[in-house]
Amino acid sequence: MVTVGVYGFDAESFLRRLRQADVRLLLDVRQRRGVRGPEYAWANSQRLQAALAEARIAYAHHRELAPTTELRHLQYAEDDRQGVGKRSRRELAAEYTRRYTSEILDRADLTPIVAELPGDGTAALLCVERDAGACHRSLIARRLTENHHVTVDHLLPGS
Repeated sequence: MVTVGVYGFDAESFLRRLRQADVRLLLDVRQRRGVRGPEYAWANSQRLQAALAEARIAYAHHRELAPTTELRHLQYAEDDRQGVGKRSRRELAAEYTRRYTSEILDRADLTPIVAELPGDGTAALLCVERDAGACHRSLIARRLTENHHVTVDHLLPGS
């Protein structure tokens, strides 16, 4: 499995990076499947799903793993306190991590996701942040590794 964010990619480089990683299934873990700004319009749900279908990459939305609006606002408040924007964040706030883990991740059954993983090729956890450590997908990935022995790598633009 890999994780990937939207920021730093354009549509072409995103799909190219997925192909390089042999991604066969994209697991979208965003609450709202849109991204602000014209440069990321390609990552809005309908456009992304169409591009993935054309690239023969399956798509599944796992909203149950998305942070709630309240949790997102908790992280935004910490971003503001530290003077960083969502696109430049490098790590998650400790309180966000604690609450996401207890309120979302501890209640989620990841077994069906593990069962969904392709037998050949790779699955990708998708959210928006460039760096996995700045996104809840890193917490999901860690849990998959710890509890299900899934090997996880993190894809970055230009790598």
